[in-house]
Amino acid sequence: MVTNLNQLAGNPTTSNKDTAVNPKGILGKDDFMKLLLTELKYQDPTSPMDTEKMLTQTSQLATLESADNTNKAMKALVDQLKAGQNLGVVSAIGKIGSLGTESLLHTKDKKSDFDLYFNHNIKSGTVKILDKQGNLIKTYDLKPQDKGVLSFTWDGTDNEGKQVESGEYKIVADYSDGVSGSYTTSYGSYPITSVKFDNGSALLKLGNNYYPMSKVKEIHE
Repeated sequence: MVTNLNQLAGNPTTSNKDTAVNPKGILGKDDFMKLLLTELKYQDPTSPMDTEKMLTQTSQLATLESADNTNKAMKALVDQLKAGQNLGVVSAIGKIGSLGTESLLHTKDKKSDFDLYFNHNIKSGTVKILDKQGNLIKTYDLKPQDKGVLSFTWDGTDNEGKQVESGEYKIVADYSDGVSGSYTTSYGSYPITSVKFDNGSALLKLGNNYYPMSKVKEIHE
């Protein structure tokens, strides 16, 4: 009588005392080897295991071991790739990151906060908010201040004090340092000042906010 491995396996999650020893019910190559040896030990001497079936089961064991080794190699490769990617992200600190847009998504009757990066000291200038057609909606005068990332709050009104509709609004600033000349900057482009990791995902700090890599469209000097 030939005993099948599956029959010997029975319920691999319990012992003789009905105590769970393999909660997930997963058999590895060592488990299959033990089952095969047990099968050989308790086989009927008058009806030994069929050679073909034995070869089939040992072949299955070899396949299982090969798959296990492949999975370990793939995991090691993935870990190395993640480590390399994280190192590459850290090297972006100090460079300029772009969100790929100069437009802010505004909701009617709500305030909108935004940042602008000024690469030179500000002597004078103007922040302009324009609609999708390029029409001027709102202007803010800039006071003298040092270069860097500056934060602004738009109350959602136009220059006449009326609330504008929800939508995308382009934000640009023209300014002068009073020494070298005039410059222009816009929403969505900031220096990358730090990187943090959340559940293995890299977040880049652009301006005063953190963004996932999928939101950063360009990184340059």
